[in-house]
Amino acid sequence: MNAARLHLISSQDPSSKHATMTEPLLELQQIDTFYGQIQVHFGLNLRIGRGEVVSLLGGNASGKSTAMKVILGLHKPRTGTISFDGKPLNGLSTPQIVRRGIASVPEARRLFGDMTVRENLLMGAFTRNDRAGIAEDYERMLELFPRVKERLTQRAGTLSGGEQQMLAMARALMSRPSLVCMDEPTMGLSPLYVDKVLELIQTINRQGITFFMVEQNASLALQIAHRGYVLQTGRVVLDGTARELLADQRIRDAYLGGALAAQTAS
Repeated sequence: MNAARLHLISSQDPSSKHATMTEPLLELQQIDTFYGQIQVHFGLNLRIGRGEVVSLLGGNASGKSTAMKVILGLHKPRTGTISFDGKPLNGLSTPQIVRRGIASVPEARRLFGDMTVRENLLMGAFTRNDRAGIAEDYERMLELFPRVKERLTQRAGTLSGGEQQMLAMARALMSRPSLVCMDEPTMGLSPLYVDKVLELIQTINRQGITFFMVEQNASLALQIAHRGYVLQTGRVVLDGTARELLADQRIRDAYLGGALAAQTAS
C-alpha cells in the first residue's frame, strides 16, 4: 500500500470513535490452550466490542491463529470461557457457532477450487433455509463485490489471489454474521487488492458488522482497526486503541519501523 493510501485510511482515525470499548460482543476469558503437552495460550483474555474492528497482532508462533481456531470451535481450550452475545460457546461445534452469527475468512481462503464462484458463494449460506433472504443477500454480494459477479461461472481455483479473497469475504457474509473473523486477510495479495480488502472491511463495518482480524502486518491492520491486542508467546503483552498502539515505541520497533511509524502515528 502506498504512502498516500496509508495517510487516507489513517486520516479517518477509526479509533477516535471507540476510545472506550463498546458493549462486548465476543469475550475470551482466561483461556489456556494446549497442543498435546505444549501450552499455546496462558490466561488469554480478549474482548471485541459490538461494531468494532479489532486486530490481534503478533509474530510467528505467538498463538494468533490458534486464538481464531478457539473462537470458531476448531480447537478446544483446556480451561477458560468463550462467550458470544452474552451466551457461552464452549463445547459447540463449528456449524453451531456459525449459526450463532460468527463467520470466518480463513488464511489462504480455503475455497472449493473445482466448484464455480457461484457455488462457492452459495456455500456460505449452508446454515440457512430462508430462500428469499438468501436470494436477497446473494444479489447484495454481487453488488458489493463486482469482481465476484464477473466470475460467477468460473472455477474458483482459477481466480487470482485477490479475487479469491473477495469471494471468501462474500461467502462469509452470506451467513448473515454479526462477527467476521479474518485470518491474515492481506497475506500474499498485490498492493491493489490489499487496498480493496481494507476498504471493504471498513465499508462492511460501517454497515454494522464487527470484525476480528488476525494479522501479522501491524502497519496495515492498525490503519483500519479501532483497537488492537499484541500477542507474544501466548500472552497479551499490549492492548489499546489503534492510535495508542501506533504511537507505542515498542510497536514501532517490533513491527513498523521508524519512517512509516512516525508517519502513521502523526
